[in-house]
Amino acid sequence: MRTTSKAGVFLLATALTLGFSSTAAYAIGDKNNQSPPGPSGGANGNTLNAGVGTTNIKVNQVSGGKGGSSAKGLAPVDPNWKPPACWYEPVATSEEVKAATDRLKKAPNENLVKVTPTLSWGQELMVNTFEKDKSPSDGIKSYKNFNLGKDGKFWRGVVNPAMKDDPGGYDCEEILFWQDAGTLPKIDNAPTPEVLASYAYDKVKVPDTKVELKPEARSTVNMPTWVWLDKGKFEPVKVRAELPGTNLWAETTAKPVALHLDPGTKDAQTFPASGDCKINDDGGIGTPYTKGSSKQDPPCGIAYHRSTGGKPFQMKASITWEITWEGSGNTGGDLPNGTFDGTQDVIVQEIQSINR
Repeated sequence: MRTTSKAGVFLLATALTLGFSSTAAYAIGDKNNQSPPGPSGGANGNTLNAGVGTTNIKVNQVSGGKGGSSAKGLAPVDPNWKPPACWYEPVATSEEVKAATDRLKKAPNENLVKVTPTLSWGQELMVNTFEKDKSPSDGIKSYKNFNLGKDGKFWRGVVNPAMKDDPGGYDCEEILFWQDAGTLPKIDNAPTPEVLASYAYDKVKVPDTKVELKPEARSTVNMPTWVWLDKGKFEPVKVRAELPGTNLWAETTAKPVALHLDPGTKDAQTFPASGDCKINDDGGIGTPYTKGSSKQDPPCGIAYHRSTGGKPFQMKASITWEITWEGSGNTGGDLPNGTFDGTQDVIVQEIQSINR
């Protein structure tokens, strides 16, 4: 296990970057071999670039139909759970590190190479560490001639793009290091199938939560409004996350298990009383309204006890999704359930009977 001192790295970082506050950082392997300054920086394939929040993890939806239009993802029901803030990835070949170092030799005072999510190096350190096998500090691995001819890649820490402000993002400050092909680093925050599954959590795009209502346009004071979701619309959603060059993968599946209704006012009664409507065996929620059912209590619904007075109530429907995952190496498990909600306008009128 590597023993790089984080305190030493940060001291070294301070000493090395004092004179380079306005420089850009080279992107190893990028088309133009340079990324713009700052923490953004775009990814171009399997590269080492200037962005602290760029990752090579590939995520795609395997099944589950069309996702919703909202940009937000599932909200974990466990407020203490969060995905990993950072991890390590293969980011550059020997040839790419050499090419970046050669460019530094031509313009040593203009550009730097990103060796951790927060630390960039200039010509002298890159040449000594990766070409001449001269370590700049105890605990930092050095290399001869960039490990050219060896089978493997250089790895570097990556900060979760969704957690750039999380303090945990500073836990992946190992200096750019070599890993033989077909092996994984034995260090904290090394990638695992569960890391991929957790990263994919907020990439699960579920359908927009819009329920069917009867009556559709206007509800009536003290008369039940039936609420339901047709079967098939809210089927399980599965996404797959893979980290190229590692044989690591995970599939995260979100399965709808319940619907919770919030009428948008205290002057209402929910059915059932908890407001929690379970998923039926056929995948639907509640029961569609049928003619003649207006005086019955719906399996899932709301009865409003006062009119809206022209301003609609904001009824909120929240669906709970059960999250499981399976991955490479026969791994798998559970992640915290997630919720996804939507609001709908409900107008309630002061009429004691209605022809349905």
